[in-house]
Amino acid sequence: MGPNGSTMLEPLRQGLPPIDPAAVSSSASCALPARYEAVCGARQFTKATLGQWGLNDRFDDVALVVSELVTNALRHALPADTPREIRESQDPPVRLHLMRWTSRLVCAVRDPSHDSPGASGDSEDAPFPDPSGGAESGRGLFLVDSFSDSWGWHPLAGSLHGKVVWALFRLG
Repeated sequence: MGPNGSTMLEPLRQGLPPIDPAAVSSSASCALPARYEAVCGARQFTKATLGQWGLNDRFDDVALVVSELVTNALRHALPADTPREIRESQDPPVRLHLMRWTSRLVCAVRDPSHDSPGASGDSEDAPFPDPSGGAESGRGLFLVDSFSDSWGWHPLAGSLHGKVVWALFRLG
């Protein structure tokens, strides 16, 4: 794992129940553009990855949580006045990570905001309105809490700015 990978996962490891990082059997990640359509891309990536891992039966719950975490990252991590060029730059500011251990699956979303999840409130002029209303009034995080076994967040360490919000699912 390169220097970025290990730095990225450090806060995530600290926030999770004791799991040996070396025991990760599979992991996958994708960068998401700062556009609302990224939620659809995140769901497609999740479906393909869970299919490869033989976890199709968990797709509905995991995809719902991934959708909420990505929506939250896009809504709250990118201020409404962020210039369009930055939103569509070569370095997408939001990244989805899926990691699988023998008995656990973790989805984690990295974003450039230091605010705790849901802390920035629901701005009327948020650049990414959620047509389903899922992220309104903290409902998104309520769904994350309801459909995952545990979740949390941690600021990024080292040269990376922002935070990671993660959700853990126990597997069969």
